[in-house]
Amino acid sequence: MHQSFLRTALVLGLLSAVGPLGIDLYLPALPLIGQDLQASIGAVQASLMLFFIALGVGQLIYGPVSDMVGRKPPLYFGLTLFAIGSIGCAFAPNVEFLLFMRFFQGLGACACTVIPRAVVRDLYTGHEAVRMMSMLILVFSVAPILAPLIGSLLIEALGWRSSFWGMLGAGLLGLLLMATQLRETRPLAVREAERSARSTPGGAGASGNWSVVWQSYRKLLKDRHFLGVVFIGAFGISAFFTYLANSSFVLINHYGLTPRQFSIAFASNAAAFIGMSQLTSRLSRRFGLKPMVRMAAHGHAAVMLTLLLLFALGVEALPVMLALLFIGFGFLGLIVPASAILALEDHGPIAGTASALLGTLQFGTGALMIAISGQVANGAGLPMIACIAGASAMTWLFAQTTLRKGKRENAVVEVPTKASART
Repeated sequence: MHQSFLRTALVLGLLSAVGPLGIDLYLPALPLIGQDLQASIGAVQASLMLFFIALGVGQLIYGPVSDMVGRKPPLYFGLTLFAIGSIGCAFAPNVEFLLFMRFFQGLGACACTVIPRAVVRDLYTGHEAVRMMSMLILVFSVAPILAPLIGSLLIEALGWRSSFWGMLGAGLLGLLLMATQLRETRPLAVREAERSARSTPGGAGASGNWSVVWQSYRKLLKDRHFLGVVFIGAFGISAFFTYLANSSFVLINHYGLTPRQFSIAFASNAAAFIGMSQLTSRLSRRFGLKPMVRMAAHGHAAVMLTLLLLFALGVEALPVMLALLFIGFGFLGLIVPASAILALEDHGPIAGTASALLGTLQFGTGALMIAISGQVANGAGLPMIACIAGASAMTWLFAQTTLRKGKRENAVVEVPTKASART
């Protein structure tokens, strides 16, 4: 059982890493891409924004389809799209073609973003789901730690286009893992049983047809608690997305770091996020998920707003910025995985659809924050920090209004049950 748990976490984590690799592997190359393709900072940042938009929009399709036909077929399709998009980006003759292929690439990568979350919900609930999600994050978080460093080495040796060949390798590895290591967690028998349950009075599910899918989306969009918890994670991860889009220009062009030095600085902040995410299971058992998320939102907002105040006062020393970002993103590591569990906990029969809407809203919010930061970016650190602090303030606001005390504080930390009927 223990080996099976670890194997599942490893496979799902590596599949989930495809999306982050599509982002982090080429981050050190953003300034070089602009120079080589004669594109502005905003145009180069748009390659990241379009990737996020594709990640969000595509999930609306992949999630329900995975509920209807199973988890593996849409994963095969998405990984194939990602591989084709990676090849197109590697051969991009101009920034316009690069933008088109990045969107195409994102449409493929989003399958690896939405479906692993649904697989976790297929197999586990309660503490076991939190534990699995934390381990999944630990595995796929190797991407934001190592990918910028690997990308910088590739770029220094072979040029910026080599980063996209690295993404192609990740896509092919994902296809291999799919074929050899991942079993179907939503087989036909389960889908048929839910269709039968849906035909009875009060039955519900999303595995039948698109009319049921739209009904599920309408149900979710009317669920204030679901939306509130989703936006806790959405604005939280948007703070990190803003850093993704702007940090290479700020740290390399403004502070004078080399691509390799930038990759190390970036990896340290990613490591804070990852390290703290591994404490979610232990802390949720002791305090409950909702109190833990509220506490983390307090800390995240306090640190980021303090950093904004220091920059506004002219204290822009690089060590100060990196130290406070390290602490702030550490708090974020407690928020994002826990908010996903809270959002999906009550929506098992439509986990793929709920996960898709969660991802769409999160990446849509992230794309919006990237667009805003791109409009105010001037190469210095203050605009980036202001956008990060704004996102952290919204995270705090949604956490305090959605997860109020006295509302079933420990509802999702009861004795977990394993979804044995789906294994």
